[in-house]
Amino acid sequence: MKNVLLIMTDQQRYDTIHSLGNKKIKTPVLDSLVKDGTSFKEAYTPSPVCVPARYSTLTGKYCHNTGCSKNGMMPDGNESVMQTLKKAGYQTFGVGKMHFNFRDGGTMALWGFDKRYTSEEVNGAKRDDYKDYLMDKGFGYVKDVHGVRSEMYYIPQPSQLPAEHHHTTWAADRSIEMIENRDKTKPMFLMCGIIKPHPPFEVPVPWNKLYRSPDMDYPFVPGNPESMQTYWNRIQNRYKYKSKGRDMELERMIKAYYYACISFIDFNVGRIFDKLKEENIFDDTLIIYTSDHGEMLGDFNCYGKRGFLDPAVRVPLIVRWPGIKQGVKCEEPVSLVDIVPTILDYAGIEGDESYDGSNLYDEEYSRSIVSQYHTGDKGMYMIVEENYKYFHSTPDNKEWLIDKKADPMECHNRAENIIYGEKAKEMREKLVEVLKHSKESDAVEKNHFKKIRKPDEYKSEDEGLLYQDAEGSVPDIIGYTS
Repeated sequence: MKNVLLIMTDQQRYDTIHSLGNKKIKTPVLDSLVKDGTSFKEAYTPSPVCVPARYSTLTGKYCHNTGCSKNGMMPDGNESVMQTLKKAGYQTFGVGKMHFNFRDGGTMALWGFDKRYTSEEVNGAKRDDYKDYLMDKGFGYVKDVHGVRSEMYYIPQPSQLPAEHHHTTWAADRSIEMIENRDKTKPMFLMCGIIKPHPPFEVPVPWNKLYRSPDMDYPFVPGNPESMQTYWNRIQNRYKYKSKGRDMELERMIKAYYYACISFIDFNVGRIFDKLKEENIFDDTLIIYTSDHGEMLGDFNCYGKRGFLDPAVRVPLIVRWPGIKQGVKCEEPVSLVDIVPTILDYAGIEGDESYDGSNLYDEEYSRSIVSQYHTGDKGMYMIVEENYKYFHSTPDNKEWLIDKKADPMECHNRAENIIYGEKAKEMREKLVEVLKHSKESDAVEKNHFKKIRKPDEYKSEDEGLLYQDAEGSVPDIIGYTS
């Protein structure tokens, strides 16, 4: 049977796998997947933020065609890969973070899953399977179950939970349970959504000491980082409490905990693989490992996602298609919208002709890659081809062109360089042409992006700071109420 396992982490950068070039991080399980599969080294998210990235990934359509480009409500009317597979006779299971946000069903929506174990890092739903699990295990007193957010959002922290009850372990346990209890007469689709390494960077003992700060590299900051920052980089830095100076030793500790989160994920992914082997279906399973978007992690003096520099917009994408393409490293730009057509081709199911993506293994694959964040006067848009990346930020009234071959670290904006004038014009017009015939047509006119009055950013030093407190985590005691 042609089973499918899709593992999606949250906020994992492209450069966090040992065998793909990061010699500081330990990822033996993912290294084995690299050895046995295909590594798409130039994989881009359709949106560098959770909800639209996942919506586009699971529908095979770009944001400019779905109308979902920010962390808001998911629109109805687009069929998910789970719905398509289910109609074709698959049993469909979901575990962990999905970040669904529908008007009907909200974060708990099934959207094609036969069965789903729910857990979200910020959850207003009435029920959360992971929190129910912790209550049953006697950990109901832990309020910030995924780490303390708000002012501590980027402060590394040991988990308040032991390793065996951490969310990453729970997601693997529930995935293993789904595999064990599946109907063995039907093919299976299983999506495992792991919340980490999304901040807060909290990891259980003793994994929190797998990496030590002095062994970590400092963030990459070129000579003029502000020239590569957009409106959204500045907004993020403020509300993530990272806009008032830097502590380079703290930044190395942040990286150490971020890497530890990924190594702990790697360990638990290995447990899922072991169960597939135990059930004798490992070689009958298409395995896809990826993340919804990246994380700046201090590079360019920025934290968070919501941007089109590589640390935010490029993601790991490793695919093991049984019997073909072992140990291949693909350098061509691809997108997460290619995942749905790849799954359906593997399963032998005819898909929707309206997909924006293509089978990742299509030998004639060659096209531009598009990404988007937000819309209207806050919209940002990107197009990538083999050697160039172009993006435009509406709130900045500014465009960037990066020569990926000459400048792989993305230190220089070539859009205003006269030598690159024709290339900038060519890339701009290609992107404008795509948007003209989509739900984003209002963002452009003729061959240009519309100009707007730049929005105000901050008028005081504390404006824009964000609180995301878990229910019950703020003191409400007589005389000590916060």
